[in-house]
Amino acid sequence: MSVVIVGTLDTKGEEIGFARDVLAAQGVEVHLVDVGVMGDPEIEPDTTAAEVAEAGGSSLAALREDGDRGAAMEVMGDGAAAIATRLHEAGTLDGILGLGGSGNTSIATSAMRALPVGVPKLMVSTMASGDTEPYVGATDIAMLYSVADIEGLNQLSRTVISNAALAMVGMVANDPGVALSEKPTIGMTMFGVTTPCVQAAREVLEDRGYETIVFHATGTGGRAMENLIREGVIDGVLDVTTTEWADELVGGVLSAGPDRLDAAAERGIPQVVAPGALDMVNFGPRDSVPEEFEGRTFHVHNPQVTLMRTTPDENADLGRIIAEKLNAATGPTALALPLGGVSMLDEDGAEFDDSEADGALFDALRSNLDESVELIESEAAINDDAFARTIADKLDSYMQIERS
Repeated sequence: MSVVIVGTLDTKGEEIGFARDVLAAQGVEVHLVDVGVMGDPEIEPDTTAAEVAEAGGSSLAALREDGDRGAAMEVMGDGAAAIATRLHEAGTLDGILGLGGSGNTSIATSAMRALPVGVPKLMVSTMASGDTEPYVGATDIAMLYSVADIEGLNQLSRTVISNAALAMVGMVANDPGVALSEKPTIGMTMFGVTTPCVQAAREVLEDRGYETIVFHATGTGGRAMENLIREGVIDGVLDVTTTEWADELVGGVLSAGPDRLDAAAERGIPQVVAPGALDMVNFGPRDSVPEEFEGRTFHVHNPQVTLMRTTPDENADLGRIIAEKLNAATGPTALALPLGGVSMLDEDGAEFDDSEADGALFDALRSNLDESVELIESEAAINDDAFARTIADKLDSYMQIERS
């Protein structure tokens, strides 16, 4: 068992040394990665700051001479990620632990995000009680708030650091004791307004021997699925809810970025895609919606979430973008159109029911789609059982061909 600790040994040597000693007392081997730039390490590292800087594409001397803290953190973050990846591939990293303030949190979590999902990752940080998305991203990093600053050892810091080290021991030293599935794994995307479809399709697929992982299409959910596809964790995709592209195009708060829909196409795994919830763009509380959108149709989903209806022009752009993404697929791919509505709010008579906007979306998808992508059209709404079964059946047929 080996745990890598990433830290600035020129400023946090005492605290990191304490974490090392707790781990060592439990029989865990510890590898210290020094990412401190300005001073000499207070304790001996296993990987020096100079080695980290070199792995990040620079040199420690150059970083010290430039004196640019932001640039130095970027280099050291890249270097720490390269070092952590190298150690993991060599079989000498079973878990990774970080301790620090904003600077080392940025560096250490860069290393953590470079590792596959499932590798234990724990960051003790002064930043852990605020917005952690920049540090966690779409990975399985656990963050523990340090309560006080990590500056010296005292009754509080010893307790927090001990708890973190012992938690890491628990993660790397214990077998979960339950069988892990070896079934083919299907990635699925869901929103509240597409939940009935995903639940019904999931039931069909699981009855046929698949394991399913459902991702909430909130930006990080889409990015997480794309990452896991690239890592080979996911064998097929039922991408019911592509709404993150509406936020990317229009400027909502739940974008998954411009690479959404790329991973399955690149890997060539079977995928069935639907335009789920492309009738909406997501914002925070109603008063947070930018003034430029006043006069549009809104639905207050809850006090923290406001949905805005997409326009015909926006839907035409979305149809073109999604068709182009699917055209790049190297594996079996189908696009399924629920002509009766793309979300609960888009069904006949519902708040976002807009035949012109839906028509623009469907027409753009049809006109831009290559013949290599199978087009399935259904008169049903997306949450009708008939549509859910249709897309589940289609993905199952693709998976059966791939496995034969």
